[in-house]
Amino acid sequence: MNTRISRRAMVAGGLTALAAPSVVRAQTWPSQPITFLNPFPAGGGTDVFARPLAAMLSEQLGQQVLVDNKGGAGGTVGASQAAKAKPDGNLFFVGAIHHTIAPNIYKNLDYDLEKAFEPITMLALVPQVVSINPQRLPVNTLAEFLDHVRKNPDKVNYASPGAGTAHHYAGELFKLLTKTSIVHVPFRGAGPAMNDLLAGQVDMMFDGMGTSASQIKAGKLKGLAVATKARVSEFPDIPTAAEAGVPGWEVATWYGLWAVKGTPEPIVNRMHAETVKALNDPKLKKIWQEQSAQTGGESRADFAKRIRGEIEKWEKVTKEADIKV
Repeated sequence: MNTRISRRAMVAGGLTALAAPSVVRAQTWPSQPITFLNPFPAGGGTDVFARPLAAMLSEQLGQQVLVDNKGGAGGTVGASQAAKAKPDGNLFFVGAIHHTIAPNIYKNLDYDLEKAFEPITMLALVPQVVSINPQRLPVNTLAEFLDHVRKNPDKVNYASPGAGTAHHYAGELFKLLTKTSIVHVPFRGAGPAMNDLLAGQVDMMFDGMGTSASQIKAGKLKGLAVATKARVSEFPDIPTAAEAGVPGWEVATWYGLWAVKGTPEPIVNRMHAETVKALNDPKLKKIWQEQSAQTGGESRADFAKRIRGEIEKWEKVTKEADIKV
């Protein structure tokens, strides 16, 4: 009996010893600045939420949280780099819904979103909006826009942050539902796409409110319809797509936070708790509201379910719309 108890104690002690380094790291974490790798250029929708969050977390954690932009190929270049990072809790990945779409059209990705990263939480969910440059398209309603596009097939173009992004898929779904032909112009991120839209180099975007909201308020862009079931409170005059004559066009862009797979569990849990705390701060809530964004903060398990559901959803859209790069 004593021998069995002794062996059990030895096994328990061994397990405790194995877990100890991880616990110690979590207790002393963070001991150096943290990097949020943003796989899109500065100025895009991901930046809109990543930078205020990074500033808030810097205060909470007592270490600076830096945002490092690594744009390219619809966010897959930066995602690939983050997937190869050391899982020590010093680098986290700030991605988006786009990364659940990418596997459907980028067949040679050198990472698997669900295997390379540990989900932490969704940060924000933002409705899509049909944003036009009124200097390029002299229309006031979605019906007028559709009439113009049908009279000018392949002469109207739309910008996106890159092939395989939610903006791209929102555009292709819109074309599928309306039986229209609009030319896709992919950029290296939402920031560059928005810059060219404002400069009149492209006609429109199927954009997230995170980047279009301020420009619509300033009168530089015109919002024709939102891809939601109900109107957005910040823009009560913009009808839903269904109200404007395109039922079924419902798309939202969400942004999320991941840890590199293999990051110690106590660190991942701590980052989740700190992120949820930051998202509930009135200062961040105000910023999110200004972007017509729904605040995130769901559990790690629920975020993982969201990711799996989105991958399956967009795989179906890819096949139905026959989207290729």
